[in-house]
Amino acid sequence: MQIQKIIEKALKKKKEFPSVDPVYIGDRPAAEMNLSVISYDSITAQTEKLSSIEELKRYKDSNKTLWINISGLKDIDSIKYLGEIFNIHPLTIEDILNTEQQPKVETFDEYRFLSIKTIQQEKNPRDDTDVKKKQPFFRNRKTQRNDEENMLNEFVIDQISLIVMENALITFQEVSGDAFDGIRKKIFENVGEIRKAEMDYLAYLIIDAVVDEYSLSLNNMEDVIENYEEQATKTNDSTFIERIQDTKKYLQHIKRAILPLKNNMLLVSHHRMFLKSDDLKPFLQDLNEHINYAITLVENHREWLTNIMDVYLSVLSHQMNKVMKVLATISTIFIPLTFIAGVYGMNFENMPELRSEFGYFITLGGMVFIAMVMILIFRKYRWF
Repeated sequence: MQIQKIIEKALKKKKEFPSVDPVYIGDRPAAEMNLSVISYDSITAQTEKLSSIEELKRYKDSNKTLWINISGLKDIDSIKYLGEIFNIHPLTIEDILNTEQQPKVETFDEYRFLSIKTIQQEKNPRDDTDVKKKQPFFRNRKTQRNDEENMLNEFVIDQISLIVMENALITFQEVSGDAFDGIRKKIFENVGEIRKAEMDYLAYLIIDAVVDEYSLSLNNMEDVIENYEEQATKTNDSTFIERIQDTKKYLQHIKRAILPLKNNMLLVSHHRMFLKSDDLKPFLQDLNEHINYAITLVENHREWLTNIMDVYLSVLSHQMNKVMKVLATISTIFIPLTFIAGVYGMNFENMPELRSEFGYFITLGGMVFIAMVMILIFRKYRWF
């Protein structure tokens, strides 16, 4: 009883705190909002693009299953109004608008909330308005751009938030464009059990599509890393190490996006926090395996890049050793020649060679002879 009173008192104090208006937090300007609704049942399915949140009111009491998708988080007032219509907690609205935080999962009385990071290929790399978390690694040098532009794909890291209710799923995306066209096709063509299954199954399909994008993006990066491996023994590019380091940093961004989802899915699997349907247990196990595979790919790619860097540094060291070897050989040859020139350059008055008619030519000949002998010795021992 005492613990319960403490909890009630804490909740009461929390309600007394002044509410803070949610704001968009991201690493780029928020995109304009696009709103669409897919409503379906076991018989029919239809989609509609809406111009305002107000139009969602007529869907609220619908007997059909709803998938409401919002792309673009610029219109904060509309998102807050959506929260009022569907009774979404203000803290959830803040989490939706904060795209810089780690993925999380939460449960409320009327809905469940999950935020995840997506990795997608940039559709228009030259459009700077839609660039998300680009690394210098993806910006090629002018001398290499023609050869590598088709190989180096650009990817963006976005946040997708899911709110799962009894008969409705609301998804929030930072920008338009996603990997859910296959899911929409299944809904409209009535493929599989998606129209008959519970809302948890649709949420699972969305998460699974995001995880599949992880593996696809990482597999596409293999071509980039293979190209680095080929360059490691040939290139003299001074930015090569920098590009490898930038790629490793990008992989670290991907890892930070995937790891929280792995932990959240473990909570979902063991504690039934988000997906509560027992029928999804084997699917969740498969999903966890895919997440582990993506994390393994990230670690393998980072180790691969480390090995490439080691090879590149070894090649640089070998090239430097060759240069130093040549310079050392030249210096060694000129040491006795410099000694002879120094001796006969002293010009003492009693030096008998100074008055020799052929002294100059004999000295030069001796110096050439000594140099040739030393070169033959070096060649015999394969010192150069």
